[in-house]
Amino acid sequence: MRDWLDRAQMIVEGGRAAYDADELRQEAGDSLMMKLGEAANRLDRANIASPEGVRWRDAVANRNWLIHQYDHIDRDITWATLETDLLAWREALASTFASADAYSAAERDERQLADRPEGGSPAKSPRAGRATFRAGLSVSRTAMRWR
Repeated sequence: MRDWLDRAQMIVEGGRAAYDADELRQEAGDSLMMKLGEAANRLDRANIASPEGVRWRDAVANRNWLIHQYDHIDRDITWATLETDLLAWREALASTFASADAYSAAERDERQLADRPEGGSPAKSPRAGRATFRAGLSVSRTAMRWR
């Protein structure tokens, strides 16, 4: 989710005029919002609580709108979602991402210690250094305003 939110921010940083003039940017924004909506759907179904300021169901509704009403997409709404809503999501999810990073680092360290043979040097294991936990938080909002 973090990567998708970062990419949405890149679209916004290009400015509204660039967004309006470039159908590829518009499609990229739509794609990011659809992916975030699907990720939100999976998190909601897994009973993972959303942080304050984030509502999984809004992202899902937005995803569904984009997918099923693709011929009625309002670029003022998608821009507002990218510029305002997704920025708020990035901020609201920042501590969740940080926690996931810390968990991943701890898992990696634990695996590296477990993979050491007696004597102390690291073993040459294909699993050494791999984190098993990945934060699946990559959610963005699509064509509907989430309130």
